[in-house]
Amino acid sequence: MSSLSLPALHLFEAETAHRLSLEALKALPLACPVKDDPRLAVSLLGLSFANPFGVAAGFDKNAEVPRPLLALGFGHVEIGGVTPRPQSGNPRPRVFRLPADGALINRLGFNNEGMEAVAARLARLKRQGGIIGANLGANKDSTDRTLDYVRLVHRLAPSIDYFTVNVSSPNTPGLRDLQAEAALDDLMARVMEARHTAALARPVLLKIAPDISEAELDGIVAVVRRRAVDGVVLSNTTIARPGLAERRLGSESGGLSGRPLFARSTRLLAHARMRLGDKTPLIGCGGVDSGMAAWTKIRAGASLVQLYTGLVYRGLPLLDEMKAHVTARLSAGGYTTLADAVGGEAATWASEPM
Repeated sequence: MSSLSLPALHLFEAETAHRLSLEALKALPLACPVKDDPRLAVSLLGLSFANPFGVAAGFDKNAEVPRPLLALGFGHVEIGGVTPRPQSGNPRPRVFRLPADGALINRLGFNNEGMEAVAARLARLKRQGGIIGANLGANKDSTDRTLDYVRLVHRLAPSIDYFTVNVSSPNTPGLRDLQAEAALDDLMARVMEARHTAALARPVLLKIAPDISEAELDGIVAVVRRRAVDGVVLSNTTIARPGLAERRLGSESGGLSGRPLFARSTRLLAHARMRLGDKTPLIGCGGVDSGMAAWTKIRAGASLVQLYTGLVYRGLPLLDEMKAHVTARLSAGGYTTLADAVGGEAATWASEPM
């Protein structure tokens, strides 16, 4: 995943290259990460993050490499999406690189080993600091998707630090219907009840799609408030195809991530910040491929920032760039903590329609 290895990895089909990246990470000697500038530290959700930068869900679906990623300097890793039962996902090919756009299209379909395998792997994990979250999904053939999320909360609570309820993947038919206010209210009521009856009460976040209207966002915000959801991740991939240079592959079905998603997801982030204020933590995700992009997410309202597609094209040097850029911006702005900088430009971003 270093910048030197990326050209070699990109000789392989996208999903094969990803598997090679995971195997390379497993082989890394585990070392303590270099200490971050203390101004990058984030206290959120009752947790202490060494820095705001995390690996988004989808990179480590089965909790194979959270320790190496944390040792490399990420503040958190979100494993998954995990479903109760194993599932193979959609037929291959199902991941497509769009290098001219700095983007990916995926239609993976929650391929994962299931919660029992993931829970067993997490139980064997020797934690040495860092935050591990779990992204929760429903099985494609489930007859009760709400029950899927409840079962996941109970099974994984002993092994992780927070949950993200993913109702926004475009690759499981009907899943995004759970974002509608009535359906979402029922789901989150049951999930929050499960959180309180689980072995350990972990923070619960909600991950939403960028392809929603302001009225739909209002409904989601109402549920977040009503059910005391701990935070929101903005956003998942988009089904839109905004001005892609890679027109042939751009027509593939699935969720688009990377640079073309940045503006859309950042506007959504800012609109959510303006509605929820500074009491509900937001995680910015979508198109983070530079230090400036990370800083923009923070200024638009993100207390934490997640990346995935940026790693595909930039590799691990991107993490160092983000830390250096954000630290320099904190110095230039006279901020003593990262929290002081969060949301300072939310109103500007939210002045544009979603």
